[in-house]
Amino acid sequence: MIDTQGNGLVLLLCIPRSGSSLSTVMLQNHSRIFATQEMWFLMNLVDLSKADSRAYGGSSIIRQFYQAMVSEDVFEKACRSFALEIYNGFLEGSGADFIVDKSPRYYYMLEWLDRLFPQSRRIHLQRNPLSIAASFKKVDRHTGESFDLIQSLNHPKLHMKAIDLTLGLTRLNDYFAEPHPLAYELKYEQLVMKPQEEMEKLCGFLGLSYEQGMEQYGQFVHSTKADMFYSMGVGDPFLSSHQEPHQDSVNNWKNILDRQEVELYCRVLGADLFERMGYGEQLQEAERWTGVQFQAEPDQEVLERLQQQLTAATECRWQPNYRLRAPIDGVENRSSLQSSPDSQEAAKIDPTLAAMATIRQLRAALRAADQRLERGYSERERLKKQLDSVQSKLKRIKSWIPFGHQISAWASQRKIVRGGKK
Repeated sequence: MIDTQGNGLVLLLCIPRSGSSLSTVMLQNHSRIFATQEMWFLMNLVDLSKADSRAYGGSSIIRQFYQAMVSEDVFEKACRSFALEIYNGFLEGSGADFIVDKSPRYYYMLEWLDRLFPQSRRIHLQRNPLSIAASFKKVDRHTGESFDLIQSLNHPKLHMKAIDLTLGLTRLNDYFAEPHPLAYELKYEQLVMKPQEEMEKLCGFLGLSYEQGMEQYGQFVHSTKADMFYSMGVGDPFLSSHQEPHQDSVNNWKNILDRQEVELYCRVLGADLFERMGYGEQLQEAERWTGVQFQAEPDQEVLERLQQQLTAATECRWQPNYRLRAPIDGVENRSSLQSSPDSQEAAKIDPTLAAMATIRQLRAALRAADQRLERGYSERERLKKQLDSVQSKLKRIKSWIPFGHQISAWASQRKIVRGGKK
């Protein structure tokens, strides 16, 4: 179970389109890990006191309540208690010791995560920034949305994907700039090239023994945990079309992005960030392709404008160059549970609790499926009304056609009479 320090909690930290769905679908196949699709609820908790407008009103009262009556310590304690109820509710009866919360954009609240669960494990998932930008464009094209990299970086209003690709990326690399016993760096490119090897190392970081075949997620597609994972309907829309990791998306950014997009994006990020992330060779390839040698420093004017947009929209204030806190002296790290006979015995659970956990998971999957069906039904009704409207207009137009023929014949006869010809 997760304790108040965060032992047993694993935070998978990255920006969207970095490969977090792929990482999670493999991790969840371990018998002692519970992982599902994106949760995001911690972001909702941290912004709870901001009280967005509601139909029933009272936003100013709620804000005043939190500011005047609820101390920061009490608010933090209450949020921690709520989060523990959610996390441990998932773990109860599952036989798992760890829960993985993979929620892109948790970079939004790194300071708060460190206060809330200081002993949680953090996995820093890295990917070539150009491939991330290409993935944004590819997925939006697939879903019918329109993502313009240049427009998003230059837009006068907040565009969260531009924040992801710039401030989010920079912030996470500042956070993980120094080695830390509770942090582990996972590279997407290595994961898809050597999935078993990377899963073995990742399990070692968590203090677990690797379980054979866990990276071959296609073999687990009919399991209860897989049902819950896919029922969420978020993450990589192409994931379910493969049975195991592949390298098709490793270096396809030149097939998706154009030279102008690559030039602008690399200029905004700066060469130093690529080097820090370990993608210096990819940057050199971009320089050869565009014919531009990029400066070491990022475009501060663009980054400052994006930061101002985010602050104005969310009221968040980040500590500049914030880094993962040093370990707390004297605090026992109980998250490293070795696969000993004792721990194996502890993993045995009451069959009744296991059945109840399965029922909860299936209910959650059913609720998600019902929501997808409801959205599909609403869309069908909307299209049906639109079709009925068009057909009604078409019928009205057709009703005028016989009368139009009569007018045309009558006009022709008048013209003949006036011309003196029959």
